[in-house]
Amino acid sequence: MNLLADLKKGKRGAIAKAISIVENDQIEAKKLLKKIFKETGNAIVIGITGPAGAGKSSLINKTSVAMKKLHTKPAVLAIDPTSHVTGGAILGDRVRMSESTDSGTYIRSIASRGATGAISRSLRNSIRILEYAGFNPIIIESVGAGQTEVEISNIADITVVVFNPNTGDSIQTIKAGLTEIGDIYLVNKSDLAGTNQLFDAVRDFIGASERNPIILKTSVKKNIGITPFAKILKEMMASKRKFKKEKDAERLEEELKDMVLNNIHQRMDELLDSDKTFSKYLKKLLIKDIDPFEAADKITKYLIK
Repeated sequence: MNLLADLKKGKRGAIAKAISIVENDQIEAKKLLKKIFKETGNAIVIGITGPAGAGKSSLINKTSVAMKKLHTKPAVLAIDPTSHVTGGAILGDRVRMSESTDSGTYIRSIASRGATGAISRSLRNSIRILEYAGFNPIIIESVGAGQTEVEISNIADITVVVFNPNTGDSIQTIKAGLTEIGDIYLVNKSDLAGTNQLFDAVRDFIGASERNPIILKTSVKKNIGITPFAKILKEMMASKRKFKKEKDAERLEEELKDMVLNNIHQRMDELLDSDKTFSKYLKKLLIKDIDPFEAADKITKYLIK
């Protein structure tokens, strides 16, 4: 199988194989990225985030079908909490998104593997593989846990925050970070009681900000607001393209720093494991001949001459 040629044609087997490589095999991932890197960076990335239970998967399922009808070619990467047993991703999202898969959308769950939030190296490179395969937009669904929600905005060109009136999300309980990142805010499951109060609260609290985000009601169950949401996303894709170079420059700078620090961290781990100076100061620390600060300073000075 010619992986690159099949990737270029958007063949599902090739995409699955390439994403597995970037998730599991660092040496092969480097070779693959070297070959495709020049032809990446063209897609608009849409981050969809919000508290667990907001109905993101079902919403993405319907939205990607609507976006397909608007002549875009969406793909979805769903970031899952890592399965503790296998280290793989928990694939519940794939089940909830069967309709969009049938319509030709590529969907893949990625395990977050405990990377800083979930913006791991494999996510960045999975986006590149989908770009090379011709998908645009690429929709990232975050797991809605911890820092991930805010971090998703660092990797996305468009950030969508989804709320649900049923989870008791009053505006007071919504994390501050979420109120600052969205281009679009959705009150999903809008067939439920409490929708209007939540919508008004989001509009008053977030809509009045300088960023002036769009606030919409959607319901997958009643098929309300999905097509307007898809149309707004398509319009926003065009307007965000103007700022893409600037945003990409920031992201690449961040990624490069991450990678350099990661390389240094690995190298230091190896050095410390085999270094006699480290063992010497550790022994002194154990018998309280030295305090931890002094020991760390001396080892650091020795390593960074």
